[in-house]
Amino acid sequence: MNVLVAIAVTTGILSGIWGWVALSLGLISWAGFLGCTAYFACPQGGVKGLLVSTLTCCSGVFWAMLIIHGSALEPAWSLLGYVLTGVVAFLMCIQAWQQWLNFVPGTFIGACATFAGGGEWRLVTLSLLVGLLFGFAMKNSGLWLATRGRRAALPAASTAGDA
Repeated sequence: MNVLVAIAVTTGILSGIWGWVALSLGLISWAGFLGCTAYFACPQGGVKGLLVSTLTCCSGVFWAMLIIHGSALEPAWSLLGYVLTGVVAFLMCIQAWQQWLNFVPGTFIGACATFAGGGEWRLVTLSLLVGLLFGFAMKNSGLWLATRGRRAALPAASTAGDA
């Protein structure tokens, strides 16, 4: 089976399950899909990709909360919020010097999810984490399905060639 088709099949099935899980557990479904997206977009695959995307998404939640709380220190000084946002965005990028934090989009995904979630960092983080696990399951089950499909096709192809 083609890898893209296999990943599409498993992603479709698990996306439907994710929607049900999110609703059942009171999680934020779109934040979970951002977690899935982070895993799919991470250049590293497998468990290392899951760890890197998890750490960067969680660091993004931290940075967003720093901006939210830092900006609230003096609401009348809107300039403070803009300066703080610029400094934190710089730090979000520069942290990529660390091997386990080198996926900058994951950091921004975590921060954006936190802003969109109104600063409800616990719920956003849990939704992102479960979404990351679903992303891991989607991609890796698709890769497994594609490999399994190729193995099943090989004996038939070799038998046809022998005739």
